Amino acid sequence: MIRQYLLPTLNEDEYMILPESIGWYFNEPDHQVDREVGTLNNFSIHFIVSGTGFLEIDGKPFTLKRGDAFLYFPMQEQRYYSSKDDPWNIRWVHFYGNVLHPFLTEKGFHHDRLWTVQQLQRLEETHEQLLLEAEKNSFLHLSRLSTLTYTFLIEFVTNAVPRTAQRRQEIDNRIQPLLPLMQQKACDPFDLEYWAEQAGVSTYYFCRLFKRATQMTPMEFITLCRLQQSKQWLLENKEMTVKEIAMKAGYPSISYFNKRFLEQEGKTPTEYRQLFLQKL
Repeated sequence: MIRQYLLPTLNEDEYMILPESIGWYFNEPDHQVDREVGTLNNFSIHFIVSGTGFLEIDGKPFTLKRGDAFLYFPMQEQRYYSSKDDPWNIRWVHFYGNVLHPFLTEKGFHHDRLWTVQQLQRLEETHEQLLLEAEKNSFLHLSRLSTLTYTFLIEFVTNAVPRTAQRRQEIDNRIQPLLPLMQQKACDPFDLEYWAEQAGVSTYYFCRLFKRATQMTPMEFITLCRLQQSKQWLLENKEMTVKEIAMKAGYPSISYFNKRFLEQEGKTPTEYRQLFLQKL
């Protein structure tokens, strides 16, 4: 089964990122791509949902399974193909935009071609939304098309980890289910050992898994949750003092609360309250 949609290239929209084509190949054992250097002037992301396929880098084949992905920069040589015995279910997007090269390079995505996607279902969902939009409206709603392309890209960037030839990065689902509960309890005293126990791992390994899953440390996540909640209280509970909010958010020291708030928001809690209450 082949499901794909091709769109015209719109070079004048310099601030947008847009798809040139979106597709989904399923149970196509003869699917094979062989492009020489300089052939294709756009970026592309392919990810495997099921089945088996192969990617060649400098003549060496790498076996790809569910959760594996590959990213091409413009003008790169491209050689990949499905297994004939176990045809892959592969989704892909070819996309372009002036901001892409500096953005992906800054994020380090120019170093590797092979990746492993940790939250595959979410990437699959955003890809389906993009494909449906293209099939329904083509390029008639450019802002939505660009937004969905960006959503897909960010989902990939935040969930992809490099996959080397020697060792596939571990995909671990123990952290994601804990995040909503950690958010709810963020203002309680933070107990790393408790959360590591909930994940069934040591504190050291918990921190490694957490960093891999969220791109931040557990304490950085807790801090963001606390500050998000304190911002709500600053605007919704005018009778509460900043000191009371600091205590409620888990900061016995108001000076430390002010410091963290200033670092994150660029203004003190008092300045934030005054600024936004004037606008409401």
